[in-house]
Amino acid sequence: MTVDLRVDLSGMHLKTPLILASGILGLSGRMLAEISKIESIGAVTTKSIGLKPRDGYPNPTIVVLPYGFINSMGLPNPGVESFLAELDEAGGFGSPLIASFYGYNIDEITEVAKIIARHQAVSALELNVSCPHVSGISEIGVKPELVAEAVAKVKKYVDKPLFVKLSPNTHLVVEVARAAAEAGADGVTAVNTVKAIAIDAELCKPILSGVYGGLSGPALKPIALRCVYEIYKEVDIPIIGCGGVSSYLDVVEFMLAGASAVALGSIIALKGVEVFGELARGLSRYLERKGIRSVREIVGLSHR
Repeated sequence: MTVDLRVDLSGMHLKTPLILASGILGLSGRMLAEISKIESIGAVTTKSIGLKPRDGYPNPTIVVLPYGFINSMGLPNPGVESFLAELDEAGGFGSPLIASFYGYNIDEITEVAKIIARHQAVSALELNVSCPHVSGISEIGVKPELVAEAVAKVKKYVDKPLFVKLSPNTHLVVEVARAAAEAGADGVTAVNTVKAIAIDAELCKPILSGVYGGLSGPALKPIALRCVYEIYKEVDIPIIGCGGVSSYLDVVEFMLAGASAVALGSIIALKGVEVFGELARGLSRYLERKGIRSVREIVGLSHR
């Protein structure tokens, strides 16, 4: 039986539902272009880009745990104009390019969005209002009214698909998703990392230079899966599931919960980009075993 892994995501045509998550190998335009040509990748997402260059935090910025990572990079990026110049030099993309971006207020968010959207290589935008370790950004993502205002203003000027990356650090995740949808968002990414901390028992102080970081990896998966499940029940726009994916069964579970596509992050640090092929093959075998011809048929199936 031939299995179809193709998905349509708010007007984007993906070869598979597997997406490179923001912040993973996404800072260099040329690197993104090369990764986008891997056959098993459906789309690639840039590092979050701001209006002006940002250095991020000094080391240490990552803590490795038995169940994932805590990172406190601090959103390092070259600024939107420099990044678009990188895209000009990158060459063609083999898969849709999703540009992640942020701003410290509604006007700045809108300005960055307008600049990014004008680049022909960008297929869609992902608004990051949920970074847990940069003050001024995470506060927006936990307030439905601010998310709605940001989305509505961006959509006035941008006609490309707009996704909102949601925070798990609030009990209002469904309300935020609903506010984004009602304001015109084309989809949501669920979710960003969980705010966390690590402390050195010998030095008696926090390990990360930024003190707080974002927990990713397997420990995040049950939380992210719950968020996708709850959002799918209440909000009728596409969901990109994200958080702790390390096997094809994790991909299946996110799609059963309601995700139309699934983003990979921390697992790439451990297995490299070859993991996309591994997961795509596992997903195909699962569908064949179940007698399901298209991966689209399992989206939200656990709700029926």
